[in-house]
Amino acid sequence: MQMTHGEFLNAIKKRKANVGLIGLGYVGLPLALRFGEEGFQVLGFDIDGAKTERLNKGESYIKHIPAEKISALVKGGKIKASKDFSRLKECDAVLICVPTPLTPQREPDMSCVVNTSERVGEHLRKGSLVILESTTYPGTTEEVVRPILERGGLKCGTDFYLAFSPEREDPNRKDFDLKSTPKVVGGSTAKCLELANALYSQIVDRTVPVRDTRTAESAKLLENIFRSVNIALVNELKIIFDRMGIDVWEVIEAASTKPFGFMPFYPGPGLGGHCIPIDPFYLAWKAREYEVSTKFIELAGEINTSMPNYVVSKLIDALNDRGKSLKGSKILILGLAYKKDIDDMRESPSIRLIEMLSGKGAVVQYNDPFVPVFRLPRGHAVALKSVRLDEKTLKEYDAVVIVTNHSAYDYEWIAKHSSLVIDTRNAAKNVTAHRDKIVKA
Repeated sequence: MQMTHGEFLNAIKKRKANVGLIGLGYVGLPLALRFGEEGFQVLGFDIDGAKTERLNKGESYIKHIPAEKISALVKGGKIKASKDFSRLKECDAVLICVPTPLTPQREPDMSCVVNTSERVGEHLRKGSLVILESTTYPGTTEEVVRPILERGGLKCGTDFYLAFSPEREDPNRKDFDLKSTPKVVGGSTAKCLELANALYSQIVDRTVPVRDTRTAESAKLLENIFRSVNIALVNELKIIFDRMGIDVWEVIEAASTKPFGFMPFYPGPGLGGHCIPIDPFYLAWKAREYEVSTKFIELAGEINTSMPNYVVSKLIDALNDRGKSLKGSKILILGLAYKKDIDDMRESPSIRLIEMLSGKGAVVQYNDPFVPVFRLPRGHAVALKSVRLDEKTLKEYDAVVIVTNHSAYDYEWIAKHSSLVIDTRNAAKNVTAHRDKIVKA
């Protein structure tokens, strides 16, 4: 039954509005749980039947989200999951949390947003609220989502409401969670913003309403491009300082003692996660429409995407020093996840390193305590399995490459039993013995 704008606001404040969430991954699932915890009735949607089935059983398929939390909400009747998108008609508010990757040409791939918007449009109920959470370029909500939703004759701001609120999920972070992280919200109209802001106000400590959806979209890009540019800076400095015989990690530690005017960023083997490696290219692509060149932003993206090449070159040099060539060498990659202590592999530099090393004739295997099985993208048919990490295994490899610095790894023990360790994360900084085996990259 259609509610008036005032009735909708009242239903939100009383937790009587039904919330639908499309995409039950690293962004959608925590959001679904947060709404459920606050007493909302939540219906989650995903094209992956395995996810919906496990969720309905109260099981977790994401490492840092405990099954107990899911099970309690499922048993309490607050959360259900479905593959049947016709059930969107049951929802007063629909939140879209689907991937926005890059094409092989490093341009925005909006297929998930378009397909999802079309499904929402097919079942759009008059008076309902639709919110896009997926990270994207400025203008997506108004230029892509809105026209699709209006195809059926309903008008935005009058017959339905539309908003954008960028996700700020950082898996396994301890100091901030979804509730304590401020939520930026932008609406297509004033009424759209009022409803979306009211909805999020029920689940987060603070909302940050902005002028429109384009401002909200741009804020998310700025957050991640800021990080991308600064990480690119320290990545470039790492290469420069390495040539000079200077330890970039010690330089950063020393600079970090300044109590003002400096913020530490750390180099690595390349960027991972869904946002930071992708966002610079989203804005650069959109800027070309306005005949603006984003040289600085694009350069940062190029530096970060080139870091796996630097790691490979350091590995080749280290093997050469030991009278070995990369071709035919056995290489063990430690860590597939894009950051420590999680199971999220999105855009992980480990994937690119495995592809590059295999392409150069190396025999590559991996170990990750959180990723037991993995299939390489882009048409690779063979699934890789995490190998057992023991003394015998380590001694079989010509080199071990630390790509993800999981807390579970004993780096002193790894250095002791390995022939060569390539450390891309400064993970072995406290190793006292066997320093001659460790090469920073």
